[in-house]
Amino acid sequence: MQKKFNVSGMTCSACQAAVERSVKKLAGVQEVSVNLLANNMTVEFDESQTSVAAIIAAVETAGYEASEDQPQEAVSQAETSRGDHLTAEIGAMRRRVLVSFIFLIPLMYIAMGEMINLPMPAWLMGTENALIYAFTQFLLTLPIIYINRRYFQNGFKTLFRGSPNMDSLIAIGSAAAVIYGIFAIYRIGYGLGHGQVALVNQYSMDIYFETGGMILTLITLGKYLEARSKGRTSEAISKLLDLAPKTAVVERDGREQEIPVEEIAVGDIVVIRPGQSIPVDGVIVEGSTAVDQSAITGESIPVEKGVGDRLISASINKTGFIKFRAEKVGADTTLAQIIQLVEEAGSSKAPIAKLADKISGIFVPVVITIAVLATIAWLVAGASFEFALSIGIAVLVISCPCALGLATPVAIMVGTGQGAVNGILIKSAEALETAHSIDTVVLDKTGTITEGKPAVTDLVLAADLSEQELLQIAASMEQASEHPLAEAILEKAAEMGVSLKASQDFTAVPGRGIEAVIDGNKYFAGNLAMMEENGIDTAAWQDLADRLAAEAKTPLFFADPEKLLGVIAVADVVKPTSYRAIEQFRAMGIEVVMLTGDNRKTAEAIQKELNLDRVVAEVLPQDKEQEIRAMQDQGKRVAMIGDGINDAPALVRADVGIAIGAGTDIAIESADIVLIKSDLQDAAAAIELSKATIRNIKQNLFWAFFYNTLGIPLAAGIFYPLLGWKLSPMIGAAAMSLSSVFVVTNALRLKLFRPKRIG
Repeated sequence: MQKKFNVSGMTCSACQAAVERSVKKLAGVQEVSVNLLANNMTVEFDESQTSVAAIIAAVETAGYEASEDQPQEAVSQAETSRGDHLTAEIGAMRRRVLVSFIFLIPLMYIAMGEMINLPMPAWLMGTENALIYAFTQFLLTLPIIYINRRYFQNGFKTLFRGSPNMDSLIAIGSAAAVIYGIFAIYRIGYGLGHGQVALVNQYSMDIYFETGGMILTLITLGKYLEARSKGRTSEAISKLLDLAPKTAVVERDGREQEIPVEEIAVGDIVVIRPGQSIPVDGVIVEGSTAVDQSAITGESIPVEKGVGDRLISASINKTGFIKFRAEKVGADTTLAQIIQLVEEAGSSKAPIAKLADKISGIFVPVVITIAVLATIAWLVAGASFEFALSIGIAVLVISCPCALGLATPVAIMVGTGQGAVNGILIKSAEALETAHSIDTVVLDKTGTITEGKPAVTDLVLAADLSEQELLQIAASMEQASEHPLAEAILEKAAEMGVSLKASQDFTAVPGRGIEAVIDGNKYFAGNLAMMEENGIDTAAWQDLADRLAAEAKTPLFFADPEKLLGVIAVADVVKPTSYRAIEQFRAMGIEVVMLTGDNRKTAEAIQKELNLDRVVAEVLPQDKEQEIRAMQDQGKRVAMIGDGINDAPALVRADVGIAIGAGTDIAIESADIVLIKSDLQDAAAAIELSKATIRNIKQNLFWAFFYNTLGIPLAAGIFYPLLGWKLSPMIGAAAMSLSSVFVVTNALRLKLFRPKRIG
């Protein structure tokens, strides 16, 4: 059986790995998937060999807390609760940062003031006040330690359980500095009591409370900035739920009743009026209409529906009055399945493991071992306890993880900031890190490659008329129509300054077109079938109709009772930047695939126009998600770019989901990256930015370790017997600070990032 658990206390990929390892050890456990971002875990196990209680105990053994995920009666309430929890967590972290800085600023002033000739109060100056000077710093450090105690609680707990993580590094580094400071206070007190001025002066210069305070404050700041940028995909669920109407009108006992959607049963006759949403899946039994299915299938043009045609939940009835028989209700509807796919894809997507976390698993125990061995070695060699302890502390301080902790978040912070400057909203650090490895980009058609709404592309004259005269007749007829194609013609007429005439006897012919009378003359507008039914000869225009269809255009024929007047072609036109964006993807060696719910002929026309590698047409939302999954199963790293509700499952399933900013709120919430300017070239820029950021992070990690690794042998006293070289904790802390300066300065170079554009 398969069960879902909530897991708390995880902060990095090392935590995630520790939980997985602990649960996998249980007999009967077949599969474990831990999601760090969502703080949950899915376990597939044989209940005859293990139990829910045993799984929870295994998680607790690893040093974390777990509880069984309860069935959600109201998904939206649960998701709202999760969003509120994240908001509360970010608020708490903000308070920690503020409190830490309130105490860090005076701490740094006291510790560094005399060095840089800042005015200092007399009671902190001189050898006689050394104890007050040191103890004041200790008191200022205590609130910083208390407000950030979580690092010590988690860090030491996981360290003692044999699975150190980032918190372990922070806890050890800051604790080492504080412990050394306390030791210095004792030595200063001893020196003052025994008149040893040299000892007092020596340890007055070796107080590292500010180092411990700085470590905790800067790490918390980095984590706060990183947490604030995390995307909340859970909001997509509540927005999806809002698509479906809350009530519906059904026919029962010969009369209409308005009931909650949850009470609709299979076989009920549902009544839908113009402008209403379809509540459940079903088949039309009475009436005809045009249905906007763009939310589900991605088709930009409403589809004509009549008796016997299927309806999809969450699509919108545009024009006619219809009745349909409910066939799929509750969890079986198309919309419910989309919601389920978004949830499943979200819970199964594991975030990228931080390189620093991987290193920490080896780095921490090695450093601790070196520090302990060095201290023991010097004691055995006859050195004083003070000397041996200072050696051990120096090793720990120079290995302090301040730069290591900043290496990733600072680069991420600058990278996401540069993204925003360039119109690219990157919602999580994981997305920015993952995007650099993308080798396949999957594009939705409607609203992503194309503009997302019909526009007039061709005006072909068949009679002795000007373009303005043809448009005047066409727009005058269409002004009474609610069809999106009519909107395109009216927009074109307005653009060309064509005035409209009044029309009478307007009639819509379902599946064919419209009829109207203008200035006493009757006119027809519609498809070839309508022309033929009214005796209009269109034989010579068949090739034109086929050519326009092959170019993904919809031809509308206009005629009077005697002859054809002309053809106006309408299409969802390709954005000017789409071709250039696809060329940029190609230049980066990325395969480009178009995935659309539109018909195959239209898709192939777009493929030919843009020279796409592959197209998959006529797909439903679940098919899109399956296509992404199939590509991932082949080992590909996939980015999905879309704008519709129908893209939400695929956006979440993809390694990186990229939403067009002008798209639906749901697509934007489901995605990891949002293109604010709705320019597809920005998707290529996002991948370029990711590559630049990853390079920067790797450089940062190098600088974070460079001084530390170089200084550990020196701190351990290896060169002391021969050359008299000994690294004091002060110099170790300076080296650590220098590596932090390098990391921050290097990350700021990302501000020079400019995306490449094809002119």
